[in-house]
Amino acid sequence: MAKQKYYVVWEGRKPGVYATWAECKQQTDGFTGAKYKSYESKAAAGEAFRAGWKGNWGKAGAKQGGAAGGARENRSSGRTGSQTSAEAIDYDSLSVDVGTRGNPGPVEYKGVDTRTGEVIFSCGPISKGTNNLGEFLAIVHALALLKKEGSSKTVYSDSVNAMKWVREKKVSTTLPRDHTTEEIWGLIDRAVNWLQTHTYDNKVLKWQTRLWGEIKADYGRK
Repeated sequence: MAKQKYYVVWEGRKPGVYATWAECKQQTDGFTGAKYKSYESKAAAGEAFRAGWKGNWGKAGAKQGGAAGGARENRSSGRTGSQTSAEAIDYDSLSVDVGTRGNPGPVEYKGVDTRTGEVIFSCGPISKGTNNLGEFLAIVHALALLKKEGSSKTVYSDSVNAMKWVREKKVSTTLPRDHTTEEIWGLIDRAVNWLQTHTYDNKVLKWQTRLWGEIKADYGRK
């Protein structure tokens, strides 16, 4: 039977002492400059963590698999898309999300500073729409705002469909155009037109909810 090991993460997504390699890897895989090392006892790991990485991590750590070189640097293949699941959060960014009451139903959305949670913009409630249409509007709103400010900040969304629509510069929805949806369709038409007449350098990335928890702009209505 394999002996229990404990893993110290000095530099990673959430520094601490972990009882399994899987937990350690979750904190360090893809994190540039990660510093971590395994120990034979919980006491030794705790002491090393409190002492800090200097003197505990380096050549010896590399032999244990803890060298920074063991952490792969991941890059997105395009400006709009999803990054690898283990990539670190870019906190110099905006995060967007939608709040709905029914789907379709009243829709509102907002964009927040990913680091602080400060609300940067919000819109709604819009009388009738869908979750994905709200997400699409939120992303385009963020891109337009950042374009106006001359900012290259990343935009995070947890909606794959909305990100696809932004990339394709069109929406694909079953929501009918009628007197009850006139408000949101007016906003959608404006957003699509903006995408078709503007360029942007910002990355639009998928928020990794499974790894990072709910997106910072979440309305908490689940």
